[in-house]
Amino acid sequence: MAIARGAGTEIIRTVHFEDVDSTDKHFIIGEQHHIYTVLSIIVTPTALNATSDTITFSLRGYDSNAGTTAQAIRLFQTNPQVNATFVFNDKFSFNGFEPVDFAGPMDDATKQNAIADQGSSVAQKLFAVATHASDSYEVTVTYIDQNNA
Repeated sequence: MAIARGAGTEIIRTVHFEDVDSTDKHFIIGEQHHIYTVLSIIVTPTALNATSDTITFSLRGYDSNAGTTAQAIRLFQTNPQVNATFVFNDKFSFNGFEPVDFAGPMDDATKQNAIADQGSSVAQKLFAVATHASDSYEVTVTYIDQNNA
C-alpha cells in the first residue's frame, strides 16, 4: 500500500547512504510548504584517509541574519574513528523552501512570516561532506515530513 503524502499528512521517513565522502550528499531535499523534523542522524566511518578526518552536516538554506539565499549553515562536525558509531539525536526542524528574499536581518513579524510562508522557489537541504575523497561514511537519517501544502 502506498504511503499518503497529500496535504495535511505527517509521515516518518528514513534514508540510508553508504560511501559518503568529500562530495556533497543530500539527505533531505525540501519541498515547498513542508516542515522537516530530524529525529536522528547515525554516522559510522568504514574508511578514513586520516584519523583527523571529519564529516560535517549542514543545511543549505536561507540566512535570516544577512538575508542571503543558499547558504551552508553548519549544524555539527564529528570525528568518529573507523567502525565507531556517532549518534546525533538532538531534534531540529527546517522548512522545505526558503522565504521570498528580504533585506536582513529578520527583525519584524513580516520577515518572520515570510520565512514561514516559504514563498521562494529555492529548496532547503540537509547535506553532509567529509574531509577527503578516500573517506567512507555510512549514514542513516530519520525524520518527520509534515506536508502543509
